[in-house]
Amino acid sequence: MGAQAGFPLETWFWEMPLCTRWWTTATVLTSALVQCQIVTPFQLFYSFRAVFYKNQYWRLLTTFLYFGPLSLDLVFHVFFLTRYSRLLEESSGRSPAHFSWLLLYATTCLILLSPLVSMPFLGHPLSSTLVYIWSRRNPDTRLSFLGLLVFTAPYLPWVLMGFSLVVHGIVPKDEIMGVVIGHVWYFFNDVYPPLHGGSKPFDPPMWWRRIFEGPVRREESADAINNEIAVAAAPEVR
Repeated sequence: MGAQAGFPLETWFWEMPLCTRWWTTATVLTSALVQCQIVTPFQLFYSFRAVFYKNQYWRLLTTFLYFGPLSLDLVFHVFFLTRYSRLLEESSGRSPAHFSWLLLYATTCLILLSPLVSMPFLGHPLSSTLVYIWSRRNPDTRLSFLGLLVFTAPYLPWVLMGFSLVVHGIVPKDEIMGVVIGHVWYFFNDVYPPLHGGSKPFDPPMWWRRIFEGPVRREESADAINNEIAVAAAPEVR
């Protein structure tokens, strides 16, 4: 074996971008801790009273990490989480600044809305948010569901909703909430800018980008702006 060879699972893990890698790891570890009875689901869900009156602030994070005990259902959720989170993060560039800002936006919205729909665990709607954004940004991608139904990517959230409705017999409020939050992000990042001179109100602020990219990125941004000004000021060649 060559020096650079490794186990396929190890290679797959380290090839994942930063945010997706650690979100996936934390999700699996959380389910394993529950399975081993080290913690219980009652210690993980989001509760306004538990967080802000009893100072159990870890619930703001663990509510997005627990998808259920170790089971095939967990494998299904981890697959969707890993696949579409990875695709979306990689399309945002290798720097985690933009994707982590998306996660902060989505998690904040879900926590604010969760009391309205009585939803203690928010990992599933967060995944639905990412699936929706990815599906809207890849309108020509063709997908197959269970090998029976072939459709283009924008229909994926609705196919998943229909499947959930058939299997569970209830309206999937978590997926609907994820779609609504995802659509707001998609609109202000992909639809709004071309109509308003390239303005992107949902882009991460510079202080957030410096956390992940350092001051060098700021200098590069300034150079890029100066270059654009120079190009715009140059006489048009006829």
